[in-house]
Amino acid sequence: MKRICLFLIFASFFTAALFAQRQMTVAQLTGFIKTSVDAKLADKDIAAELKKIQLTEKLEPNAVSQLMSLGAGPRTSAALRELATASESLPPPGASPTAAGAPAATPAARFTMSPPKPAVMLTVPDSVEQEKILDAIRDYALNYSQNLPNFICTQVTRRQEDPTGSGDHYRSVDKIQELLTYYEHHENYKIMAVDGKLVDNKDRKSLGGATSEGEFGSMMYEIFDPVTATEFEWTKFGKLDGVIMNVFSYRIPQERSHYSILYRDTDRIISGYHGVVYARKNDNAIIRITLECDTIPASFPVQAVKEDLYYGTVKISGLEFVVPIKWESHSRDSHILSFNSAEFALYRKYETGSSITFSSDDTDDKKPDPKDQKPKKP
Repeated sequence: MKRICLFLIFASFFTAALFAQRQMTVAQLTGFIKTSVDAKLADKDIAAELKKIQLTEKLEPNAVSQLMSLGAGPRTSAALRELATASESLPPPGASPTAAGAPAATPAARFTMSPPKPAVMLTVPDSVEQEKILDAIRDYALNYSQNLPNFICTQVTRRQEDPTGSGDHYRSVDKIQELLTYYEHHENYKIMAVDGKLVDNKDRKSLGGATSEGEFGSMMYEIFDPVTATEFEWTKFGKLDGVIMNVFSYRIPQERSHYSILYRDTDRIISGYHGVVYARKNDNAIIRITLECDTIPASFPVQAVKEDLYYGTVKISGLEFVVPIKWESHSRDSHILSFNSAEFALYRKYETGSSITFSSDDTDDKKPDPKDQKPKKP
C-alpha cells in the first residue's frame, strides 16, 4: 500500500510538471517519453501532452525512431512525427541558445540579425509538367528492384493490439527479429528471435497475427506498372526531412489490384487501395508510400487496413542505396485493433556465408534494457 501511495504522489508531481512545461529541448522530450512509458501512462494522454509542447530544437527523424522504440503507442508516434515536422526550421540539438547547458545570449547578440536567406519559389507544375514528373518517377519505380544489390539486413517488428477497439488500450503482443536476405531480387525472411529469445526453424505463419512483405520493390512496382493503370493526381509539394518532394495521390481499383489480405490461412481477398507517394524533387527517388484498402467486403473478418512505408539512404559496400527503413500498419479484426511497426537496420552486402549474429542478450545489436533484459529496437 505504501508503494502505491508513493507512486501516486510521484505521478501527481510529474503531471503537474508536465502542465507547467511548455517548451522542451530534445533531451527533455526524451526524458518525458521514457518516464511516461515507464509509468504506463495511456497512449492518448501522452499524445495529448505532446500537442502542448513547443520544441526549442530540431527533432531529427532518427531521434523520432528512437523515441518510438521506447514503447510509444500509435497516437504518441503520430504526435512525435508532428513535432518533428514543426521543428524542421529549428537549430539541431546543442546549437540552440536555449538548449540545456548552452550559454545565454548577451543583450547585444540577442538583437543581431543575419541577412535573410532568399526564399525558394516553387511553381506548381502544369498538367504537361506533371506528366513528365510522373513518367520520371515511374521509370525510377519500375527499375528500383533491378538496381538493388544482393544484401542482408535485420528487420525488427513490434506488434501491438487493443482488444477494446477504442484505440486507447494498446498492449504489446511480441517483438520479432528477422534476418532478411535480398538475393536476385527476391526477399527471404528468417525468424531469429521472438521477445529477445532465440528461436530455430520458426515459420512466420506460426506466429499468427499480421505480418508484411514486399517492401523491397513489389508494392512500388505494382503502383507504377502500366498494366495496373493506376489513377494518379499531382497533389502538392511536400517536405520530408527538409527535402522537397513531389506528392502524388493514387488509386488502384479492385479489378486491377494484386493486394491480398489473408485471414488465418483460410480466407483470402483482393482489395483495391489508394494512398500517396512522396518522391524527391531533385532525383525522383520514392521516399514514402501510404496505402489504404478501400474495397474490403463487410463480411470479411479483417477491416480498415492501412500501411505507411518510409525509405532512406544507406551505404552497402561503400555505395549509397535508397532502401526501406521503417513501416507501420494499422488493421482491425472484428473489434480488435492492431498496430505494427518495423525498422530495418544493419544493411550489408550479401556474400556466401554472410550472416548477422544474434544472441539472447543482444538480439538487436544494442545493449539490453536493464529493466527487463530485452534488447532495444535498433
